[in-house]
Amino acid sequence: MEITRLHVGKRLSEVAIHNNTIYLAGQIAEDTTQDIVGQTREVLGHVDRLLAEAGSDKTCILSCQIYIADMKDFDGMNEVWDDWVASSHTPPRATVEAKLANPACLVEIVVIAAER
Repeated sequence: MEITRLHVGKRLSEVAIHNNTIYLAGQIAEDTTQDIVGQTREVLGHVDRLLAEAGSDKTCILSCQIYIADMKDFDGMNEVWDDWVASSHTPPRATVEAKLANPACLVEIVVIAAER
């Protein structure tokens, strides 16, 4: 059993790869001064970058969980998501309201994807 981990830190790894499946840690915006549109756009950029580094892309997403701090931001998050998600490759997805660890974060996205 081989597990490859990328960007390994004291508390978590940003990526784990096992049996051709890529698991991303929850991705959050670094610039928390942005609104939901800006934060979602930044987070999806992190997802793109990490998937590319792991040998995949958004067309290979198997599952996605989205946590938003306030459901009033659901439409703004979806606006960015709809522009980003690959047509005819929309993954199964759940979106829930959650109290995020950093109150300045408006959205956190967790992705599981297949390698290309």
